[in-house]
Amino acid sequence: MSIPNTTKREISPTSPGEMLREDFMPDYSLTTASLAEALGVTRQTINEVLRSRRAITPVMALRLSRLFGNSPEFWLNAQHAIDLWESEKRFEKELNKIQMLHAA
Repeated sequence: MSIPNTTKREISPTSPGEMLREDFMPDYSLTTASLAEALGVTRQTINEVLRSRRAITPVMALRLSRLFGNSPEFWLNAQHAIDLWESEKRFEKELNKIQMLHAA
């Protein structure tokens, strides 16, 4: 039995950058520089991801999944949740004007 998730979220989902910063990096004793080196990207790229100023791309999701042994979908789903939440907040007035259609 599943529970429908129809309640609007009041706080933003956890960003992939925050997950990296708060959960993954301390657990693996990683610094920004060591994470960048392990992924084969610049420190600036990692810094922007950690500060949620750069989105997780499919290529970055593949890199992170190889490094941490999880799926690229994990990272992309986290990014997707943030993108949807931010878009809903940004375009709330416009979206509220749209009326749901009902089949005849």
